[in-house]
Amino acid sequence: MNGMMFEDNGRKAKISRKTSETDISIDFNIDGKGEANINTGIGFFDHMLNSFTKHGLFDMSVKVEGDLYVDTHHTIEDTGIVLGNVIKEAIGDKVGIKRYGSVILPMDEALILCSLDLSGRPYLVFDAEFTTDKVGYFDTEMVREFFYALSYSLGMNLHIKMISGTNNHHIIEGMFKAFAKALDEATTKDDRITSILSTKGSL
Repeated sequence: MNGMMFEDNGRKAKISRKTSETDISIDFNIDGKGEANINTGIGFFDHMLNSFTKHGLFDMSVKVEGDLYVDTHHTIEDTGIVLGNVIKEAIGDKVGIKRYGSVILPMDEALILCSLDLSGRPYLVFDAEFTTDKVGYFDTEMVREFFYALSYSLGMNLHIKMISGTNNHHIIEGMFKAFAKALDEATTKDDRITSILSTKGSL
């Protein structure tokens, strides 16, 4: 079975997606308070999604059943796909939003830059190297795959750069927090923007 179901209400959305590899349901509210209910089956990934929710001041519920007996790849990548889609649905027509968001965020010795554009044109630039294969049961190579899947399903130009850092936990957590802050900024409505922030008139 391979399908996706959508529900939306204002700046909230819910998506369920089931394949032969994963069964994922995400509720997302842009205008939330940072409340999270996350269960992906991967402890460190849950921690990262909780950090994303808290620091973006979103509300999010994530339930994932994946083929973890194979590895973590499908679970993490498919969660990125569904998260991108649910954020896209929650944003809606993009009227009045700032569209761009940027932050340089410190996490102890790590310093992370994240800049994004909700342009509708997907592109990922990811500049970081990890010195361990795993953090907990989370494969560090999946960080890029997660953000790639998310950026393409959302239709977002996303740049993530590690400026400094030695601890892989800090580096990855800094990325999720920086992405949260940049997305919060980009989705914020500005009363001066009365239509879509583009000379083309659409995004």
